[in-house]
Amino acid sequence: MLSTTKSVLSVAALATSLLAFLPTVFAQSGVSTHTGTLPDGATYLIEVPANWNGTVFLYSHGYVAPGSANPAKDAGDPVTRSYMLANGFALAGSSYATTGWAVHEALPDQIAVLDLFSQLVGTPKRTVAWGHSLGGMVTAGLIQRYPGRFDAALPMCGVLSGGVATWNTALDFAFAFKTLLAPDIGLHVVKISDPVGNVLLAEGALTFAQATPQGRARLALIYALVDGPGWFVPTSPEPAPTDFGAQEFNQFLWAQTTDLPFVFGGRAELELRAGGNPSFNTGVDYGAQLANSIDHDEVVALYQRAGLDLDADLQTLQNAPRVSADPQALHYLETNIIFDGQISVPVLTVHTKGDGLVLVQNESAYKSVVNAAGNSGLLRQTFVHRAGHCAITPGETAAAVQTLLNRLDTGDWGPLDASSLNTAASAKGSSLNVFPTPLGPLPVQPAYFDFTPAPYPRPFDAFSSECQSDLVCRSLAVLP
Repeated sequence: MLSTTKSVLSVAALATSLLAFLPTVFAQSGVSTHTGTLPDGATYLIEVPANWNGTVFLYSHGYVAPGSANPAKDAGDPVTRSYMLANGFALAGSSYATTGWAVHEALPDQIAVLDLFSQLVGTPKRTVAWGHSLGGMVTAGLIQRYPGRFDAALPMCGVLSGGVATWNTALDFAFAFKTLLAPDIGLHVVKISDPVGNVLLAEGALTFAQATPQGRARLALIYALVDGPGWFVPTSPEPAPTDFGAQEFNQFLWAQTTDLPFVFGGRAELELRAGGNPSFNTGVDYGAQLANSIDHDEVVALYQRAGLDLDADLQTLQNAPRVSADPQALHYLETNIIFDGQISVPVLTVHTKGDGLVLVQNESAYKSVVNAAGNSGLLRQTFVHRAGHCAITPGETAAAVQTLLNRLDTGDWGPLDASSLNTAASAKGSSLNVFPTPLGPLPVQPAYFDFTPAPYPRPFDAFSSECQSDLVCRSLAVLP
């Protein structure tokens, strides 16, 4: 899943909060700035420090809800931007020509910015792609589609399961939500004509469900089918493994603030782009998905407390009419974009554990396809023990940048254990190791930890059987 206007834990919120308390970060001297408009209407931003070291970082921003402001961005937050420019790195990025699921426009627009950089500044010695959320997907898409243009990549909190898997997961959530909590109120899971009204219907059903033990148990089951985390507030400790009440309440908060607007509203913009519904759940065994879920024990415990029959609800899900994808819409989403694992440059990813918008299991999906393509030596993945979507501090980001550049300089990944990464982040100083709160920046310790996420619930990539059986999908993938 990806960010919406109601998400309070996004990288946009991080940037805004840090900017509010650090108003001097944009007042850097000796930085040459280039702005303008690309032929398709996208704007761009290029910043080059006087001590440019020859490396440019091309930033891909996250999802922007239709109707929202969409300026060009060249870094995820102002503190990280200031750090990068002070250390001699040039920054660049575009707005993309459209908002919403703008992968189709983002990929060529970002390449156009690189072309402009060469014209306006000069040919860089090294080019690194980086980005957050949907921008993490764009980052991975850039190195897959334009491999000769980049030397390395840093996708952060990225939608690395690809477009089809992401929206299938959203469908699983919406399908279970409607079937178990709102079967008779006119809620639409696909073919959404009134996204605002649809979200309001879902929010009403959510409020009603959260008020009863039965509704809370069913909401836990809905989240279990998509492996949603039971952790919400970035500055809070993770709930204990058996604190099922706290886990469910955090899932309710994810639904209320973030996930319902995405699954019941954001889909409408994608369907308009794709010319129909690109998602499907035909043949899905939801009982098997629950059995493999990280939330399995939570669901069993809450169903027992509520006096509900879990098997009966699973049978209700199995018996409900399924959703098929419109072929042309599915092909659009395959193009924008699924992954084939064909990476030719070092890739380092960063993801928080408690991300209820872009699940940390996206990392497992990406690792699986890269491994299947025989490129595991080029990929390393790191994890931050914190809740929130893109809740990565500037210090943790700087440590990841340093690690990736060391890989380019030496040809060796070097130490990637949590202790080494946290030491590197701490060394960046207290001004970078902060997290924004309503009361101001909160000093925090770097929170890298050694972690292996569970498999993605329902992956879809170039090696998936569904793709391999579809000639159009196969034509989009370049397999070894």
